[in-house]
Amino acid sequence: MTPALRKLTITAHVTFSAGWLGAVAAFLALSIAGLTSHNAEVVRGAYLSMDLMSRFVIIPMCFAALATGLLQALGTPWGLLRYYWIVMKFGLAIFATIALLIHQFAVMAEAAKRVSGAAAETLFSPDFGPLKTELVRAPSLAILLLLVVTTLGVYKPWGLTRYGRRKQQERRKVQEQPDRETPLGVKIFLTVVGVLALVFVVLHLTGHGFESHGH
Repeated sequence: MTPALRKLTITAHVTFSAGWLGAVAAFLALSIAGLTSHNAEVVRGAYLSMDLMSRFVIIPMCFAALATGLLQALGTPWGLLRYYWIVMKFGLAIFATIALLIHQFAVMAEAAKRVSGAAAETLFSPDFGPLKTELVRAPSLAILLLLVVTTLGVYKPWGLTRYGRRKQQERRKVQEQPDRETPLGVKIFLTVVGVLALVFVVLHLTGHGFESHGH
């Protein structure tokens, strides 16, 4: 990748990543309005706007950030599997993308369908409460996840993976260094992320809290 093309991909990746985070923050603000407002039109408008925002802003930004990040990794000496922070960042981005799609088609679409043309009383019915709460919880977790991804990109912790060290040694034609154990920080981080991912997936796939409208 030429220096000019590399700068272009970095610019695009930062732009799409920032846009993704900003759109999720706006989505969260609307979801809080939908949860707390006592005005039927505000609630209806909030959820319909969230559905449009998710479909035409958040999801495209998500895929664009993922694609430009992958292009940048594969087209530069950083590589995709040579550094722990890149592997972790890409893994979290993949997880965030899958979770976003599940959330859109299992939760957001349901909320938009329920408020569209519904009577005012329906918007404040008790069985709508769990869905409203989920629409606040999910973007809150998404923002936390995206901030972790951003932090990894800025601080670049943990250094080379074993594969990365091997490729570096091959490139420099030096004697192979002894393999080192995976850093403790990586193990702890993987454990925490794994637990969060498991909880998130279980909540969505089991439909926890939505039994009342799952019929």
